[in-house]
Amino acid sequence: MPKIIGGSLHEHRAQTRQKLFTALSTLMMDRGFDAISLADIAAAAGVGRTAVYNHFPDKEALLLGFITHETEQYVSTLERALAGVDDPVEQLRTYIRQQARLTSVFHLAPGPDLRTVLSRTTRQRLREHAELVESILRRIVRSGIEVGEFPEQDIETSVQLVNACLSGRFVPDDPDARDQAVRATEAFVLRAVGADLRVGAVASAH
Repeated sequence: MPKIIGGSLHEHRAQTRQKLFTALSTLMMDRGFDAISLADIAAAAGVGRTAVYNHFPDKEALLLGFITHETEQYVSTLERALAGVDDPVEQLRTYIRQQARLTSVFHLAPGPDLRTVLSRTTRQRLREHAELVESILRRIVRSGIEVGEFPEQDIETSVQLVNACLSGRFVPDDPDARDQAVRATEAFVLRAVGADLRVGAVASAH
């Protein structure tokens, strides 16, 4: 019987899954999803290959498990950051800053775009997870329109374009360069949705 990690079977399973997720993320940044195998992931995680199958039947299932976990964590963090922020402009700034903190493993990993190597079912599941985050942005943009901070616009198009911009950007590791990149991204996105940045500047000055 394999050695139990943690104080219970539940804790053991949770820690094993986390080790697999960490290994998958690291390997994807190094090689890309299409170039790694379950055996590679098991070896990097320091677990037996059979242990992987106790949690996930195949590599795509492991990817979905990882993305589900990461999305749930991110949505929870984002909602906490937005709590108590009433102004839609500041809400959008917060959304952008939180996006900048994400590890862009799915957008910057080597190899083919994930959408070209995954099954149709898995692509659909990934789309469902993206929708969880998009719904928050949709809420922010709609709120901005309702209170007159943003002009009338096609909300669905704006949401898709803003997220495409944020998911495709590169944020430098250097703190000063990172801050500058985030500020430039904030200004670009706010202009894109029609926010009056002069109003924000006046408000900030008081």
